[in-house]
Amino acid sequence: MTTKTYLELSQDGGGAHKFYEVTVDGTVVSVRYGRIGATGQTQTSTFATPEKARAAAAKKIGEKVRKGYAPAVRGQRAPRSVTRRAVVSAPSTARAVAPVLWRFRTGSAAFGIHVDDERCWVGNQAGEVFTLSHTGEVLARFGLPDGVKCLVADDFWIYAGCDDGRVYDLSSKLPFAAYDIAADVDIFWLDIHEGVLNVADRSGRLTVIDHEDEHQWARGGRGEHAWMVRADGSGVYHGDSHGVTAYAPDGGGELWHTPIEGGVLFGWQEDTAVYAGTGRRKVHRLAKKNGRTEAVYACDSVVYSCATSPGGRFVFAGDGASSVYCFAEDGTRLWKLGTGGGSALSMQYHDERLYLVTTDGSLLCVDASEAAVAAAQQGTVPVAQDVKLAAALPTYAPATTVAAVDAVHDVPAGAIVVECVQEGSRTRVHVVTEGYRTGWNVQFPRAIREPGARYVVDALHPASGGFYRVRGDIRRLL
Repeated sequence: MTTKTYLELSQDGGGAHKFYEVTVDGTVVSVRYGRIGATGQTQTSTFATPEKARAAAAKKIGEKVRKGYAPAVRGQRAPRSVTRRAVVSAPSTARAVAPVLWRFRTGSAAFGIHVDDERCWVGNQAGEVFTLSHTGEVLARFGLPDGVKCLVADDFWIYAGCDDGRVYDLSSKLPFAAYDIAADVDIFWLDIHEGVLNVADRSGRLTVIDHEDEHQWARGGRGEHAWMVRADGSGVYHGDSHGVTAYAPDGGGELWHTPIEGGVLFGWQEDTAVYAGTGRRKVHRLAKKNGRTEAVYACDSVVYSCATSPGGRFVFAGDGASSVYCFAEDGTRLWKLGTGGGSALSMQYHDERLYLVTTDGSLLCVDASEAAVAAAQQGTVPVAQDVKLAAALPTYAPATTVAAVDAVHDVPAGAIVVECVQEGSRTRVHVVTEGYRTGWNVQFPRAIREPGARYVVDALHPASGGFYRVRGDIRRLL
């Protein structure tokens, strides 16, 4: 006999908007959970007898009911609101095409990009994230449950913000949901600094969440459609349809506001300045200290993205007409070239290469060296390598089950043991292994937390906010 229990938690005022479904089929208990309206994730456990399976299911249901979940009918509540950015890409008016070294076609429009010393990351609206070498070799592929809004880095952790309201940590082999954003937040852009997540949304609001996925503070913007949020130790810089506003990192108040015509469509930051690309064909450089406009970079069409070389020596911009620009620090335009692959929705500069993700779903590697650009302006460009995805490359999806290890025999040397501890209504994770601060919390997937359970992790790294981050695999300790 198969029994199924379906529960929902939907709070007024923009709190949780989740479901939890438990199915018992003989000795097998399946738990499906996630955002209302989404397919969700499934965990399956097998027990020695049907009686033990029913008891385990009853315990899980009871825990959820005590947290506010209630029986519901699937499909009666609407899913969370999701806005996909409406962009139009026209052909370039530039006389020459950029010197593209290689192109990787992801198959869907891409907003997410991150480039570091080791690899390039691209995330698209199909929920796929790929990593590539700087020479264009595809190294890994992740399959996330929904479209990728953006990719952000915090030290050497990489996070993907998705349309399902979750932010996934991609730093280990298997991704896991590190943050879960309230249902009334229609995410437009994200940034993470020292474990603190900053969310800009459709209504122009800024929401700040800590490493434990707990709400810290929020502010309503002067406008709406907040496509920009950048953060550092001195402030959170939030751009919407009325301009850019800086807030104190602790939510203590507004530091400054600079009105900007045309609405902010993208934001970038360097140590002392933030850059706002706008619908009025310009990029504005604003001083972080006081919001003063230090320079303006004029393009020929609406600016979808921008970036700089280190220190802001060169400023790059991508417009809605499939062109890419380079400016000197003072605002002088140095060149304009066609991308040859749609309009750049995000971009990043690294070691004389400009990486673009575009409306046609491509990741482009452009040689931005002075010699290559000069040759391109004269009509000489390299033959772009068309990067192919290896058919045998596996796809890593968020973990729905956790492998188990024996407490005596299978714990690897140097591994670290952590334990789930109930503190009031919250389940925290603390370190058990000696040599670590036992009072610090561990940033850990909420979906697998069970009071009293212990897990083995490969490595923990301290964060300046007074908590640990996990690196490597997570296994349940029997």
